[in-house]
Amino acid sequence: MSKLTHPDLPLPTPRPHDVDGLAADILEKLTYQVGKDTIVAQPHDWLRAVILAVRDRITDKWMESTRKTYEAGSKRVYYLSLEFLIGRLLRDAISNLEMIEAINQALAKFDVSLAALAGLEPDAALGNGGLGRLAACFMDSMATVDVPAYGYGIRYVNGLFRQEIADGWQVELPENWLSHGNPWEFHRRESTHEINFGGKVDIIEEAGKEPRYVWKPAERMIAEAYDTPVVGWRAKRVNTLRLWSAEPIDPILLDKFNAGDHIGALQESTKAETLTRVLYPADANPAGQELRLRQEYFFSSASLQDILNRHMQQFGDIKLLPEKAAIHLNDTHPAIAIVEMMRLLVDIYGVEFDDAWELTVGTFAYTNHTLLPEALETWPVPLFERLFPRHMQLIYAINAKILLKARKEANATDDAIRQISLIDEGGERRVRMGNIAFLGSHSINGVSALHTELMKETVFYNLHRLHPDRINNKTNGITPRRWLKECNPGLTGLIREAIGDDFLDDAEELQALNSLAEDKAFQEKFHAVKRENKARLANLIGERMGTRIDPSAMFDIQIKRIHEYKRQLLNIIEAVALYDQIRSHPEMDWVPRVKLFAGKAAPSYHNAKLIIKLANDVARVINNDPSVRGLLKIVFIPNYNVSTAEVMIPAADLSEQISTAGMEASGTGNMKFAINGALTIGTLDGANVEMRDWVGAENMVIFGLTAEEVEQARAKGHNPREIIEGSKELSQALSAISSGVFSHDDPGRYVDLIGGLYDHDWFMVAADFDAYAAAQREVDAIWNDRTAWNVKTIRNTARMGWFSSDRTIREYAHDIWSAL
Repeated sequence: MSKLTHPDLPLPTPRPHDVDGLAADILEKLTYQVGKDTIVAQPHDWLRAVILAVRDRITDKWMESTRKTYEAGSKRVYYLSLEFLIGRLLRDAISNLEMIEAINQALAKFDVSLAALAGLEPDAALGNGGLGRLAACFMDSMATVDVPAYGYGIRYVNGLFRQEIADGWQVELPENWLSHGNPWEFHRRESTHEINFGGKVDIIEEAGKEPRYVWKPAERMIAEAYDTPVVGWRAKRVNTLRLWSAEPIDPILLDKFNAGDHIGALQESTKAETLTRVLYPADANPAGQELRLRQEYFFSSASLQDILNRHMQQFGDIKLLPEKAAIHLNDTHPAIAIVEMMRLLVDIYGVEFDDAWELTVGTFAYTNHTLLPEALETWPVPLFERLFPRHMQLIYAINAKILLKARKEANATDDAIRQISLIDEGGERRVRMGNIAFLGSHSINGVSALHTELMKETVFYNLHRLHPDRINNKTNGITPRRWLKECNPGLTGLIREAIGDDFLDDAEELQALNSLAEDKAFQEKFHAVKRENKARLANLIGERMGTRIDPSAMFDIQIKRIHEYKRQLLNIIEAVALYDQIRSHPEMDWVPRVKLFAGKAAPSYHNAKLIIKLANDVARVINNDPSVRGLLKIVFIPNYNVSTAEVMIPAADLSEQISTAGMEASGTGNMKFAINGALTIGTLDGANVEMRDWVGAENMVIFGLTAEEVEQARAKGHNPREIIEGSKELSQALSAISSGVFSHDDPGRYVDLIGGLYDHDWFMVAADFDAYAAAQREVDAIWNDRTAWNVKTIRNTARMGWFSSDRTIREYAHDIWSAL
């Protein structure tokens, strides 16, 4: 019997949250684990002591949750994601433990401020944007709604780069978030797995038996586990985020060292360290592409070995796997896990091929997050075969099984067969990871209603026809703990005063605010909270950048990964047009506006980095022009991360959700802004469509082409030049940018960027410009009617409860995982 189910082993006694007990524990941690006296302790020492004291209390709950799961034989969910953008954990943890006030009082005994300490905690650089933050919200919600779960990812040493802006350009620097250790994590030295690459496959034939295939790898390394407990709301459950770090089998090759090759002696250590050093290595060259594929396999293989070991230790029967484990792929990055599962089942556990495929499909589920073909990932067959020779054999075997069935049972056409195949034969032969993820999963879900329907019609059209019962929708959500209660305590306090505490347990209870939307007294309080949040952001910008902004102006915010389809360029061009209008018509009653941008561009994405430079060039000119009279300012805030978002989102008056219709799978920034009382200006894209249904079309400003109209325009041969020449404001703005008005040092800097709008305008920037500019003037009109603005923004907060990730996770648990 497992120790975890031993009847004589007592459950730990939860520690009380009394102030004196907390103060004593914090002092004990400071003295005996940090090794400091209160007289000389620095703020970072106090931070570590507080985290360790809080972690002890979480650990009590963690052990209890684990025991209950073992005793009940519960099904576990295993969530595989290349990103977990968890942000700072201290405030999140003590909020979910309901310890904030007790911690504040305990620290006051030492004349220490919790707010000051919390700001010192580094942001874990484990993600890029919405995908990684969604995974973090989902981990919070799985613990909150009592789903036993593990999150699996990579413990990146540097993670995504730290962004600095030098002369307007993005500069990528290492983000050393682990430089002083991570007091939240537990190093599990016993949880290690060997990960292999390269080599060859031997066949072993015995009389009367099926041949066996044995992978003889050329490279070997070790994956070591680091566990972080994830506590749910009111500590109902604590789940585990397990991150893998790569270690060499032989840290130093002594024969090479003794021969004088001191650098070569460390090559195995260097290989391992490189693997988990950086999130999304630049893939503009073959070495970068190979490193990324190695990363994806490394964490997928380690996670599956871990899952199967745990399953067999507790249940002892591999055939029970789909009944006791649900493995979920967060986008296509971990798709190689499906092939690795087949290798483990067939080669290690001795399961027959057809049975192994049935077990694999029954266990795996897959969330697709994008319709962009490049994001579905394909890998050159020679590269894949060199790194994973056994997996390539299995891919061909799976492909044969699927294509024969498609031809025989579904009467698939030649074209359908080509699209279904796991191998893309159109040019360089490539392994299609999106097809592997689809065909190896029993459930494939989109993340908004529009996205799910477009999946069926575009990237997975033929796969959907082959398996019409597999695609389903699970609209994304956000955790209201992080994105309302913690980041906006002023608004949370106002809501509690107005409608009570029920919304803290069920975000849909926010709808009780509807009846207060037209209450003048409540409007004034709501507006006061927003003004306070704007002042906080203004102070942050002043301290970080030396730029002064007026909190009474409209804060117009777009914070996203920099990508052409997200259309930061459209926003900047409209700012240039507005700048021209303000100068040309000083007599008009212009709304003071601060346009705020933040986000990172992939290091090898030239146009995205150029858009950042353009934003800063335009800001430099506009912000220094006295004729604007402070009516328009533009600020690009560097190094966007979760902590920055927690300040920017509560301060937003206007939320920019302006992606090309049909290209944003869902978005979650739109939800975060709206629940914090921002008005959305956006296209009918992603979850904006469902937000309109819940919030009300009258409480958003929607503009532009629909997804269907975008496709029609592209099919007919969209003529952007004609559109540009027919729009005076657009043509003048583009002319100013391309002619060097904002780039005196290099007049030709933006010629190609703007030329792309004239030549093809794939992302419909020109096509949507006039509608966008008109929508912005509609926003101005609403702003000038303060009562109308207040009503709309209050209704946004009141009607966003459905977009809680708790609701999303319950749907996953019931419909896909069978875990509730």
